[in-house]
Formats: sequence, structure tokens, C-alpha cells
Amino acid sequence: MKIEKHWLMTGAAVVAALGVGFAAARMLPATTASPAAAEEGHSEGEEGGGPVVALTPEAAAQAGVTVIALQRGGGTELKLPGRVAFAPGAEASVDAPLAGAVTRVHVGLGDRVSIGSPLVTLRSPEGAASRATADAAQASVDAARAAERRDRTLFEQGWVSQARLDVTAAEARRAEAELRAARARVGAFGAPGSNGLTVVRSPIAGVVTRLSAAPGQVLHEEALQVAAVADPRRVELVFEAPPSAADLIRTGDTLESTIAGSQAVTGVVTAVAPANENGVVIVRARATGEVPPAGSVVSARVSAGTGTGAWSVPLDAVQTVEGVASVFVVEADGFRARPVVTGRASDGRIEILSGLTGTEHIAGAGAFLLKAELAKGEADHGH
Repeated sequence: MKIEKHWLMTGAAVVAALGVGFAAARMLPATTASPAAAEEGHSEGEEGGGPVVALTPEAAAQAGVTVIALQRGGGTELKLPGRVAFAPGAEASVDAPLAGAVTRVHVGLGDRVSIGSPLVTLRSPEGAASRATADAAQASVDAARAAERRDRTLFEQGWVSQARLDVTAAEARRAEAELRAARARVGAFGAPGSNGLTVVRSPIAGVVTRLSAAPGQVLHEEALQVAAVADPRRVELVFEAPPSAADLIRTGDTLESTIAGSQAVTGVVTAVAPANENGVVIVRARATGEVPPAGSVVSARVSAGTGTGAWSVPLDAVQTVEGVASVFVVEADGFRARPVVTGRASDGRIEILSGLTGTEHIAGAGAFLLKAELAKGEADHGH
């Protein structure tokens, strides 16, 4: 009997302890954010949602995470080779306006210049001759105008005929026309001085990318180039496509590009040229976000048409979070991991059968970085 009484008392104590523990657990908050988690920018999502990485799209872009919109599957996709090139008007090959000897070089490679900045100065006999011609034309105009004023006064006094006045007036108009032509020639030559010195100036603002003139060099009519200037901020994506692409790609189509094998750049098609003599269709696109310098090699996947299938995203956008396929959706407080049901995967993309409405913007390339941040936050919680 004593033994039975002992076990009954022991069982009652255990039940009481469990009850106290359960009550205490109910009194605890549902989630408690540790200081470490707060510092790392992680927070649990609201009821029914997933965890959140508290990161703005701008900060995410700096970390290498791109933000993309969803696309319908079923459209035609083309893989196109291409390059980053200067946009029209963003590059200038500068020639000297006339032959002569270079006396001074004002810039070096990589120097930033403005419109009208001096590049080189040269001395040209032809420039000196054009200035002399303009000066002589000015003197002829002065003399012709003086003769016209004299004959007009004499005509008003009755000393010369109307015919004489008409001749002197015509001479003045001819002299003025010759002066305009001489001044235009001087302007085309870069406004050389009477000593033939001509300053070659930059026609655009940008950076000096090539310099082919040196002091003492003599420029001839067949080789007048002195420098090249380009604006590195004005670049575009240029792709080469097969002739069949002309009927598939439209202005406004979205493309996803990869530069240097890793960096992702999205863009919008701005122009599609007809097939050239080599049977190549040139596709130009305006890139968004940071773009590498001109000359970088780029490859792209062009979605020609919106398609009518399920929503599709790049394979990189789908990450396994807490054992569930998820994408990181852009929200006001950061990137929320939202569970999704995936479908078929092909050509670097995967279908999203449910979990998204299609209006969301999600993390594309670099989504694994957000997953790593979540894992880091969970590790901090474990300490």
C-alpha cells in the first residue's frame, strides 16, 4: 500500500508540473525576435506568410539580387548572342578638319571632356589661307558698301543715274555673299587664326577612349583622325538574331540577359532591324540597372510574346526554404519567402502552378543570397 501511495503521489506531481509548464508556455509571446536576428534584418512573417528578409530592392540590387516581373509560359524564346555597345550618338570619332602639323595635345586617354573641350591644336597652311581669304572678303565688303553709300548720295543729289546705283548695290551684295562663303569655310576648318593655328574640339561630352595624335605629327588628308570620345553612361544591348526572329520579336518585349557568365541584366527591346545582307537581324534593347562597360559580351533569352501558359520564372528564383519550394516576393518590409507549387522546368525557366497571382515582383538572379540570409538568421536564433 505504501508503494502504491508513493507512485500515485509521484504521478500527481508530474501532471501538476506539466500543467504549470503548459500554462507558462501559453503566457509566452508567439515569436520573440532576438537582437541578433534584428541586426541581421530577419523577421517572421505574419500569420499565413513566410519569413522576411528586411532588405530594400535598392540594397538588394547592390548585393547582386535582381527584381523581376512574372512572365507567362508558352511564348517563344530565343537565345541570342550580343554585346554591350554605345547608344547612337554616344560615341564620336574626331577628325581634324584640315591637314597640318600637331603642335599640342590637350588630353590623355581616360580624360573626361565636355562639349567644346580642346583635344589637339595643329598648325595648317590651308587654315591660314582660309583666314586670309575671309579677311580679304571682309575688306571687299567694306569697300563695296562704301561705294554704294557714295553713289546713293550722289543719286539723291542728281549726279549719278539709277543704273549706276544699281550696279554698285549689286557689287555690294556680291561682296557680302563672298564673305559669307569665306566665313563658312573658316568655320568648317575650326576657325583657324591668321597664323594657321586650329584647335580641334570635342563634339560631345564623355571620356577620351582613343588618342591617335602626338606633338609634331603631320596629319594628311587621308589620315586626319586625332581622337575618339564616348559617353560611358549611354550604352545599350545589341544582339544578333536569325531572320525568323524578325516575325517573333517585337518592340517592348522583355529580355533577360547574362553578362560575363553571371551578372543578370533585364532590358526592353527598343528596335528590330530587318535582316541585313548576311541574313542577321539586329535587335537593340534598353538595359535597366547597372550595365558593364561597352564591349562586354552578353547573351540573352528573349521572350517573344506573352504566351498563354502558367506563370514562369527563372530557375534561380525558386529556392527551398524550410523544405518547401519558395520564391522571394517584394513587399513593403522586404523580401518575403512565399511557398509555391512548381511545374515543368525547361530552358532555364520553371512554371509556377500556384502560390502567385502574377502581379508580384520577385527576386530573380541572386535569390540564393536571400536564402542564405534567412539561414544565417536561423543560426543566430539557435545560439
